[in-house]
Amino acid sequence: MWFFDPVYLLFAIPPLLLGLWAQFRVQSAFRQYSKVKTGNGMTGAQAARAILDANGLQTVAVERVGGALTDHYDPGHKVLRLSETVYGTPSVAAVGVAAHEAGHALQDKLHYGPLRLRSAIVPAVSFGSWLGPIIFMVGFFMSGVTGNTIAIAGLLLFGLTAVFSLVTLPVEFDASKRAKQQLAAIGLLSPPEIKSVDKVLDAAALTYVAAAVQAVMTMLYYVSLLTRRN
Repeated sequence: MWFFDPVYLLFAIPPLLLGLWAQFRVQSAFRQYSKVKTGNGMTGAQAARAILDANGLQTVAVERVGGALTDHYDPGHKVLRLSETVYGTPSVAAVGVAAHEAGHALQDKLHYGPLRLRSAIVPAVSFGSWLGPIIFMVGFFMSGVTGNTIAIAGLLLFGLTAVFSLVTLPVEFDASKRAKQQLAAIGLLSPPEIKSVDKVLDAAALTYVAAAVQAVMTMLYYVSLLTRRN
């Protein structure tokens, strides 16, 4: 039975371990540099506002949102939302995260291709991430050409999740690059503080790499199932 397929472990364990390591890294880095106060007393919200204003994005609102590390930029509503631990906290970690989200707003302003592609496929990804595996398994347990066709359709539908994860990588890396450039150009943080921001954002980037590896490995497992059955 596919539920107990030992081959699955070969595809699941590496991304699982990488994901756990990535979560540990980002939480550890954020916790460490949340204790390092900014020399000028700037909070995450103030840093985001300064970057947005310096780039002609006065109409983009900066709002507080509940939860921990729930920070994100909403391109549909032109709103940058910062979590409780970032919005009003004058720490290097908070400013780094806020600057990263502001980097997404800059991407939106400049019509950055990967960001536009990621935003465009979000509805399909939300649909395909859960329906794709169901369609695949229906086809997998059917016989003949019809079964293969249905399984491949499910595989392609789920494949949008892998595409989304891969497209997310340049979007996030570029946002971090823009964040560090803005922090230096506007003079919001000192060079040593920006080096600390590097460590926070590099740790956060690892979580996106882990998510991409997991999505790709899951898709490859489905391919291996279909190949072995045929």
